[in-house]
Amino acid sequence: MDQDEKIDAYFDNLEQWQTEIRQFRALALSCGLMEELKWGVPCYTHQGKNILILGTFKQYCTMSFFKGALLQDSERLLSLPGPNSQSVRMMKITESGDIGHLTATLKAYIFEAIALEEAGEKVDLRNNNDITWVEELQHKIDTMPAFKLAFEALTPGRQRAYNMFFEAAKQSKTRGQRIEKFTPRIMKGFGMNDCVCGLSKRMPSCDGSHREG
Repeated sequence: MDQDEKIDAYFDNLEQWQTEIRQFRALALSCGLMEELKWGVPCYTHQGKNILILGTFKQYCTMSFFKGALLQDSERLLSLPGPNSQSVRMMKITESGDIGHLTATLKAYIFEAIALEEAGEKVDLRNNNDITWVEELQHKIDTMPAFKLAFEALTPGRQRAYNMFFEAAKQSKTRGQRIEKFTPRIMKGFGMNDCVCGLSKRMPSCDGSHREG
């Protein structure tokens, strides 16, 4: 299944919010953004830079702007994904129905987000123990409460190790792939180099003992 088929399958398989999320999709594409799956959900980019991402949850669906903190938000449509969110701001739909009345406003928001990216504007992030999480990791922390809890439960050293590994990838797509690959470990409370099989003679680190015998 190629990328386009995977994206179509995402929308076709939605059990809730199909109408609203498809309207969000149409808006993003009408503004000239490129569409791809990142972190398992539709993400929209401009010249390779992340602009916004869509999401569905049980009680609402969202259009989230990666640098939403920089948007003027004249209509006060955007909110914080979580209390510690620094960059991402989301438009949240909590009631089913046609959202066509938001078309002009959301298009203006999207074009503003594109202009900010073209101008190279950056969000002034606060230091978290002198660490700024890589953008893709921060987004996952902001939008997935369970992942946020698991990641923040790791020791500072394990958090830094993950962040450095993710940050080392030059492309956003690769960083996203790395984060997805290691998400199961993070959710189970393991660091990058921790033993997950219980065979290591140097617990908690992995010494390759699982390869013996």
